[in-house]
Formats: sequence, C-alpha cells, structure tokens
Amino acid sequence: MNTFTAFRSAWRALTTNLMRSILTMLGIIIGVAAVITTIAIGNGAQQRVAEQIRGLGTNLLMVVPGSVNASGQRLGAGSNQRLTEGDALAIAAEVPEVSVAAPSVTGTFQLVSGNANWSTRAVGTTAEYLDARDWPLAAGRAFDAAELAGSAKVTLLGLTVARELFGEEDPVDRVIRIKGIPHTVIGVLARKGQNSQGEDQDDTLLVPISTFRNRLSGWLAGPLKRVYAISVKVHEGDSLSVAEDSIRALLRQRHRLAPGADDDFNVRQLTEVLQAQEESSRIMTLLLSAVAGVSLVVGGIGIMNIMLVSVTERTREIGLRMAVGARGRDILLQFLIEAITLSLLGGAIGVALGAAATWGVATFAGWQVALSGASFALAVTFSAAVGVFFGYYPAQRASQLLPIDALRHE
Repeated sequence: MNTFTAFRSAWRALTTNLMRSILTMLGIIIGVAAVITTIAIGNGAQQRVAEQIRGLGTNLLMVVPGSVNASGQRLGAGSNQRLTEGDALAIAAEVPEVSVAAPSVTGTFQLVSGNANWSTRAVGTTAEYLDARDWPLAAGRAFDAAELAGSAKVTLLGLTVARELFGEEDPVDRVIRIKGIPHTVIGVLARKGQNSQGEDQDDTLLVPISTFRNRLSGWLAGPLKRVYAISVKVHEGDSLSVAEDSIRALLRQRHRLAPGADDDFNVRQLTEVLQAQEESSRIMTLLLSAVAGVSLVVGGIGIMNIMLVSVTERTREIGLRMAVGARGRDILLQFLIEAITLSLLGGAIGVALGAAATWGVATFAGWQVALSGASFALAVTFSAAVGVFFGYYPAQRASQLLPIDALRHE
C-alpha cells in the first residue's frame, strides 16, 4: 500500500464516523487555540513593557528627594527637598559613568491658545533632559544656551497638548499663555505613549528651568535652586549599579551627611521595575502555555482511545486486508496516518480559532497582543507529535493481529 492510498483509506475511515472524529479532535483544537492565544497575549505584554522601557529612556537613573524625620515621624519620600541644580552639574562632571544629568521641577498649569485651553503638567528643565529621556523632537528645535540663561518665554509641547490646543495645525512659532504669560512654541516632542502607571507621557510641556523659577513659580527662585528630580543617563555599556553607587557617594559628600546617617535622597533604577514586570509576564506566559499543553495531552489520550475502539471495530477488515496480501507495516501506516490526520486537522482548526480568539482579545478587551509564525509552527508541530505518540500504540496493536484470529472476530 502506497502513502496516497493509505491517506485516502484513512480519510474515508474518519469521515465515516464524522461526529466521533470531530469530538476526538476537540481536545487538540482547544489546546492549540489556547497555546496560540496565550503566547500572543504574553508576547504582547512583553512588547508593551519593552516600549515602556524605551519610553523611560535607556540606561536611566532618577535621583529624587528623600524623606524627612520630624519628631520621630517620617514624612515620606520627596519631603526632604535638598537636591539642587549644582548636584546635577556635579553628577555630570564627576561621575565617569554618567553621560548627562538633567535637573527638573514640575507644576500643573492652565494653558490657553485662542479659544482652546488645557490643564497639563509643565516641566522646567535643561536641554539635556531630552537626551536623558531619549526623547527626540517631532518638529522644531530644543532650548539653546541663551534661552536657558535668560529665562526665555519658550516652550516644547507634548503631542497631546499640541493636539488639544491646536488640533491638526502646526503649533511651532505659535504663542500660548501659561499663567497668563505668553510663551512661544519652538518645538513639538515625539510620541512617548503611556508609562508603566498608565499615565500619558505626551500630556506635558517643557520650559527652561530658569523660566519656570522666575516666571511661573517664584517660590522656587533663590540662590539654592532646589529641584524635584535629576534624570541621569549612563553611558551605553556602563553598569547602572556602579553609577548608582558613585552618585550616592557624591551626593552624601555634597550634602555633608555623617557616616551612618540616612540618605536625604533616593536613586532609582526605573528600568529594573519594568524588567521585573517583563520577567513576570514571561513566566506567566510559560505557565499558561503549560496548562494549554495539558489540553493537547488530553486530546492525544482521546485520540488513542478512539483509535483503540476503531481497531476493535475494524478487526475483521484488518484480517481481510492481511488475507489478501497487506503486510503489518501497511496496517501500521494506515492507522498511524489516521491518528496524524486527526491531530493535524485539529491543529489547523485550533490555529484558526486561536487567531480569532487573539483578535477578539485585542479588539474587545483592548489588550496588546503579538501573533507570531513561530507560535503557529510550534502548535501544529506539537499537535502532529501528539498524533504520532498517541496513535502509534493502537496502530502497532492493529499491525500485530493474526489474519486468522482477525477474521474470526465477531
């Protein structure tokens, strides 16, 4: 018996009991669909985290104020405002692992442009902030040295602010009012998207830090030049942990902290948190895929059970085939092809169902998903392997029947 004849015979045997064949494939269908959907959801989650890491900026450290102890009470992070612009300059100059260090202060202001208005977060900072955050411009230019030194009334808009104030119009060289003070838009920031807390990073604007102090928030003016945070970018290839230790030692020295005293600042590696989320999503994907794999195994057991029943039902047929010249390996091939066909058909239907389920999750739940050809190939290959593994024993049992015993079977 050639392979084509075996396939034709197997197909005829499967379609004879169509409903039983469909029910047998059900475990494979569900397993393959579950594997594809869970892998797509897991890949989408990992891509989302990777985008958030890129959104933060590569090799980024954040230096923020620490906490204050008052009458035995700790007032929480950020309550000890001792960071200064001088600290940022010192970090950039004295820590060899650091590429740039950008101080920043923030506040919320109402913006007005013609008949449009919008409330958003304003960041007073330096031109190095864009480099530290890996934040390119979509249009226009960044602050220059003269604007930073002279408290110039200029601003860079995030895409959300630009859209809310100007719609589809080009905002560059237009004028907006911040606290009633006119500022010229000199540039538009490229899209950043949401951060790990779901906040819109494009809903912001940047002004020179001197402008923020002297024109928008006078209480921050003065010789100390306090800042709310310092964004630090470490050279590519250098260790974030080494840079963190060097920054901590430098700031303790500058702030004249006694040995053993608590830091009055915090140095945070934000990418570590996101990388931990990525690892968690990867592990969860593996666990869900393992659960889906159990469905494939259960489906394989169903195939073995039905194939054993089929061997019993067709014992006389097997005896007749052997009596007219069929060899044991022909019988083995026929039943093995039946099992593999069941698995592959179930796998194909499962692939279609998994793709549809993935589309549904992305459309109706709004989750980010990522279908890959590798997941399709893995699911189909595994389903074929299930057919071979669980179909071999019934096929081997059929091939070892003696013709005379098979013909006598009732």
